[in-house]
Amino acid sequence: MSKIVVDTFLTLDGVLQAPGGPGEDREGDFPHGGWQVQHFDEECGAYIGEGFARIEGLLLGRKTYDIFAGFWPNVSADQEDGAIAEALNSLPKYVASRTLKSVDWQNSTLLGDNVPAAVSKLREQEGGEIHVMGSGDLIQTLIKHDLVDEFSLMIFPVVLGTGKRLFGEGTVPAAFKLTESRTTPSGVVICRYERHGEVTYGSYGL
Repeated sequence: MSKIVVDTFLTLDGVLQAPGGPGEDREGDFPHGGWQVQHFDEECGAYIGEGFARIEGLLLGRKTYDIFAGFWPNVSADQEDGAIAEALNSLPKYVASRTLKSVDWQNSTLLGDNVPAAVSKLREQEGGEIHVMGSGDLIQTLIKHDLVDEFSLMIFPVVLGTGKRLFGEGTVPAAFKLTESRTTPSGVVICRYERHGEVTYGSYGL
């Protein structure tokens, strides 16, 4: 089976909206776009680079697809991010969208109207890790249908108090196991959590 891995940048209070720039996602009049940039150091970049060796496919929402498809095909091999561009351009890409009728970026496929069913079929295929990048709305759908096998979180030393959060209303209770953790020089905590059965309950009462 393949695994669905969610890669996301988070604030300390769980916000994932618009980490990379003011215009990335203004929904809800979000005023804090670009909150990640000042804390992104070389070790953050190295961790992302390591992750590309495990990725066998990308699962993207429409907004993230539009951003990626408008940028990465235009990055040449001799530019600074040429290796990342080559990987993203060549990987299979599965796009969840209610509005797109076609997808032109190399190796991209629309999932259709029933996204949970389509992702379930992807998980049943032989393969490795299919990663979700950005795509906050899509992540909420995957969480509500218990379709996330791992979370790869980069938690930045910022609190915003507003914005879209990773775990919102409708999250399915689930247990996870920490499989990796590290801290970068700028204070970013990187954690990888693997799905680990159901939530168990106890009591400290006598």
